[in-house]
Amino acid sequence: MNGAHYHLVLNHLPIIIPIVGLLVLIGGFIVKSEIVKRTAYCIFILGAIAAFAAIATGEGAEDVVKQIDGISKSLIHEHEEKAEVFALLSYILGVTSILALWSNWKKKLYANYIGYAIIAYCLVVLFFAQQTGTTGGEIRHSEIR
Repeated sequence: MNGAHYHLVLNHLPIIIPIVGLLVLIGGFIVKSEIVKRTAYCIFILGAIAAFAAIATGEGAEDVVKQIDGISKSLIHEHEEKAEVFALLSYILGVTSILALWSNWKKKLYANYIGYAIIAYCLVVLFFAQQTGTTGGEIRHSEIR
């Protein structure tokens, strides 16, 4: 396996995991289950860890892909820029989820407000996830350009 392979194995996780977390968190509010909400917060934390892993393997993938004829360095650069923003937002979602997990666990009065804020913020994160995924796909998949 090379750097590109490692990146391909990991790069979908930071996009998929927040989608799952969002659905679980919304479900937790619908069924009024604190355990389900806590599960969602843990999923978001896992998503932040996955974002770190995807970013960590990005340079290795870039080194491999730059050697392939017909690959646009400008597309790689654009993807890298989008990925850095997305990763930062994912880290913030993960840290905020730690706070939400703690406040939920301690039954703080503001715990639900944090949960609602995380739902809204997750939609922003997913917007950047879509941009990152699309720009990454454009590097090798000319049919989506």
